[in-house]
Amino acid sequence: MLRSILILCILPCLLAAAPAQASPMPPSFADLVDKLSPAVVNVSTEQKVKAGAPGLMPFPDLPDTPEFEPFRQFFNQFNNNQDKETPHEVYSLGSGFIIDASGYIVTNNHVIDDADEITVTLPDKSKYKAKIIGRDKKTDLALLKVDAKKPLPYVTFGDSDAMRVGDWVIAIGNPYGLGGSVTQGIISARQRNINSGPFDDFLQTDAAINRGNSGGPLFNEKGEVIGINTAIFSPSGGSIGIGFAIPAAVAGPVIKQIKKYGRTHRGWLGVKIQDVSDEAAESVGLPKSEGALVIEITPGSPAEKAGLKAGDVITSYNGHDLSEMRFLPRLVAETKIGASVPLTFWRDNEAKTITVTVGELKESEDGSAAEGASGKESGSKKGSETIIGLGLAPLTAPLRDELGLGAKQEGLAVLDVAGDSEAAKAGMRAGDVILDVNGGPTHTVAEFRKALETARKAGRKYALVKVMQDKDTAFVALPTSEGKK
Repeated sequence: MLRSILILCILPCLLAAAPAQASPMPPSFADLVDKLSPAVVNVSTEQKVKAGAPGLMPFPDLPDTPEFEPFRQFFNQFNNNQDKETPHEVYSLGSGFIIDASGYIVTNNHVIDDADEITVTLPDKSKYKAKIIGRDKKTDLALLKVDAKKPLPYVTFGDSDAMRVGDWVIAIGNPYGLGGSVTQGIISARQRNINSGPFDDFLQTDAAINRGNSGGPLFNEKGEVIGINTAIFSPSGGSIGIGFAIPAAVAGPVIKQIKKYGRTHRGWLGVKIQDVSDEAAESVGLPKSEGALVIEITPGSPAEKAGLKAGDVITSYNGHDLSEMRFLPRLVAETKIGASVPLTFWRDNEAKTITVTVGELKESEDGSAAEGASGKESGSKKGSETIIGLGLAPLTAPLRDELGLGAKQEGLAVLDVAGDSEAAKAGMRAGDVILDVNGGPTHTVAEFRKALETARKAGRKYALVKVMQDKDTAFVALPTSEGKK
């Protein structure tokens, strides 16, 4: 069975001819394309690869038949004659668009990443060497600059938030090096999360997206850029009508900051967060699974100063209700540094509201949830007990050494996990360390059992357990009863 994969580094748009509700399909996009095409450019990069590069085999899937043997022998001989220690150049192609007459160009960061030289080719075939003004890996955006002797044609950002599912869009780009290619489509969906970064909020389009379109513009019917084509979902590497574009609402502020400062200036709370599952919501008495569950608080951060704690569930930020965790990082990032904003969270079976003063996000922070599971298994089961499918034991010096933990690490070691248990389904693994249950530290098996019993007596089917997995932390909802499987 073919597995669908997410492919970066490409994206124009050819739409299925499905009738839109809001407006009929124009008889032609030709006038709009004539106006916009001069501002859409090809972006090519050159990277020098040093020793150890693989040889050339452009047709790895040649049929194993006699008529193709001469070709196979040619490529084998070519590879054998190559000096594997000699540096050579690797080239890549992408798209971009001019946003200023003086020569500022927007593209994807992955189009120009690791490039030693960047060349921008305009539709009139004029070529310019480009320099990088700045880039942002979190949103996969980059801003380039070329020095032209004359004012260049340019396009402007539009209001991506005003786009509705079903609205017409067109894309112009450089698929497979075929510059100036135009495709049409509609907005298929909004606010897509493709797990590419902490600020995922993609527009989905059925436009044809192919290799070489990454960094190209997605236009509305007014000729405004409402998205930057970035990725496709495909089982084969070619377009199947599922493409993704960074909305102008996300890209516009980032590009402005890069143009002004050479980098981004983002708001920061200092919280590590994860999704709120149905079980986690039940374990803390939250009426429904929404918001962002706080795993950790950075010492000295705005969140700590405001009084937030691990185990809190942030349900609203600056007047915006959080139906999902992933909306919080973008809202915080877009907040002016130093601004004081209201934040509502759930703790001790009630909603509380505080005011938090937003700091500045550093490059090492991403505001997202951490995921991971340890593959370690402890060989020492002395003194262990099994509760809800977890083989548990207090941390001792030998166990700390075996699990690679610090001498002062506290908690309960997970020695094994029953394969048919709810704990296993929740992602618990041998080698994990249980840090606390429902906000209370847990150092012994007796404390763990008592915490589950307390939650059970309070009518909870699940308890919120803080776990360290592979030296990272996360919350896991575990059943309070042995009979839950």
